[in-house]
Amino acid sequence: MTAAIALPRILRIGGGACRTAGDVLVQLGLSRPLIVTDNFVVAQGWAERLQADLASAGITARIFADTVPDPTVASIDAGLACLRQAAHDCVIGFGGGSPIDSAKAIAVLAAHGGAMADYKVPHVQDAPGLPVIAIPTTAGTGSEATRFTIITDEASDEKMLCAGLAYLPVAALVDYELTLTKPRRLTADTGIDSLTHAIEAYVSRRANPFSDGMALNAMRAIAANLRRACADPLDRAAREAMMLGATQAGIAFSNASVALVHGMSRPIGAHFHVPHGLSNAMLLPAVTAWSAPAALPRYADCARAMALADDKEGDQSAVARLVDELARLNADLDVPSPGQWGIDADRWNALVPLMCEQALASGSPANNPRVPNAAEMAELYARAWG
Repeated sequence: MTAAIALPRILRIGGGACRTAGDVLVQLGLSRPLIVTDNFVVAQGWAERLQADLASAGITARIFADTVPDPTVASIDAGLACLRQAAHDCVIGFGGGSPIDSAKAIAVLAAHGGAMADYKVPHVQDAPGLPVIAIPTTAGTGSEATRFTIITDEASDEKMLCAGLAYLPVAALVDYELTLTKPRRLTADTGIDSLTHAIEAYVSRRANPFSDGMALNAMRAIAANLRRACADPLDRAAREAMMLGATQAGIAFSNASVALVHGMSRPIGAHFHVPHGLSNAMLLPAVTAWSAPAALPRYADCARAMALADDKEGDQSAVARLVDELARLNADLDVPSPGQWGIDADRWNALVPLMCEQALASGSPANNPRVPNAAEMAELYARAWG
């Protein structure tokens, strides 16, 4: 079977990478960017500094800073209106997953028109939009290297998964120094998000040798450094490893797929506004335990990559260590259950059938080693509740 691999044309990785944005745009023949970001990045002074770096290369950039967490149709429409105020030839997504996902959506709508709902899976958008340059400020989503974006339809509370080569940035500037000010909660949530990307890419039915290598390397980096980065935000070696691991995990799942955790996680985020990495963390131990019997050797490889078991230990024992570690990681990083996070139990139970329906419709559960029906998924939601 042939694996179809797609990567950003340019990857610059390391401390100070974001300061090379002007050189990268010149290299790509681009000169009129819209910077899509959020108010935090503006408050940190990073957006203004990026403008200055671009100006030194002879490039004038405008800023749209009104992206929102879990970007919505309305927020994308606002960004698109801003872009249409000038003759922009590219979009720079600067921030966490939400600004980068917003930049991708704005770039596609700018070129092709229509409504965001027109682009949700099963539609695949390969025809390119405006070029996107991604500068991540969190080590988690991997959006800087993926061919996906996720936009919430606020009318239906559906997180729409949009897929295709149009969403793959042409360049990614991966600079771990931008993560040194991340608070512990965000470090934990985005870190578990990237770990979930790596594990799901590796056990996915669409895994391939290329994605396998990226996924295993990501697991090694994240498992060894996530607790360190949470304990000491200025641990530069841990931050650098987490940033690289997040990008590798993004490459892995973009070229394989995510699976059941992500399929079930998106509706939690859409209906209850739980941050994406946190909803993944809530589900990861239970879904892993349920899925593992269908791909025991693959999950055992994950345990070994995370230094939880060695080659001499049997697969069953190694996977037990993996499930225990995922639960322990949640405990160490203070990951709440849905109830502890403040979700109303009656509303949760009432929405479980719809969440199962939306998860199945996303297609991600079909990539899982063990594919659930709606009743099995409802039971997993119950286990995750705690």
